[in-house]
Amino acid sequence: MNAQKKILIADDEAINLDFFEVMLSKLGFVVEKCDNGPEVIDKARKFKPDLIILDNIMPGMTGREITKTLKSDATLKNISIIMLSALDDVKDKVAGFEAGVDDYITKPFNFTEVLARINANLRNRALFDQIKVRETRLGLAEELNKDLKEKLSVFIDSIDGLDKEITAICDTTDETLTARIKPVSEKIVSVRKHIAALDARIEKTINEWDNLKKDEIGLSVLESQIRKFLHQDQEGS
Repeated sequence: MNAQKKILIADDEAINLDFFEVMLSKLGFVVEKCDNGPEVIDKARKFKPDLIILDNIMPGMTGREITKTLKSDATLKNISIIMLSALDDVKDKVAGFEAGVDDYITKPFNFTEVLARINANLRNRALFDQIKVRETRLGLAEELNKDLKEKLSVFIDSIDGLDKEITAICDTTDETLTARIKPVSEKIVSVRKHIAALDARIEKTINEWDNLKKDEIGLSVLESQIRKFLHQDQEGS
């Protein structure tokens, strides 16, 4: 899980920065650290971490302000954020979650718990990334099917035109030419059958996709619902 994963530690207390850097580095994470709000934004853009451990009280910007800034940036919004705070009030937790944090841990913290939360959030992010990849692949397949449907229609029109030309030739008195054209006409009939079967299969697939879409939940909505569920579960614990 932790191989090559990058974590940014943001805390204005040097002892916490050094502690996390030593412990997480030993576990195989690539670690960067910073001690003020604006630097978090700058390092997030340059370091591109998979996860940020963010202290709520930071010089220059609060943890919630940092989170809102990160989550409003399309290139940074998917970074998981675990907020550390000495504030244990439910209202403070709710405010953190509403800002966009993925997890919330109150101080004093137990490193074993922090590590478990890190791994859980990285697993969740990996899951969402996989869902996104599959969603993209399905979208491309759907586009391909619709494109094939359109191309088949053009192809059928071309065959109709060819059929007319063959019929006109067969109506002539040239028996030799007619005999040579007849096998071509028979092959066209066979091609039409294959095209009709393919067209029916594509049409069925498109209809099935359309029916599935009626109950489909978009990735962003799904992620939001899961985050809300996890937050409610944590607030109740």
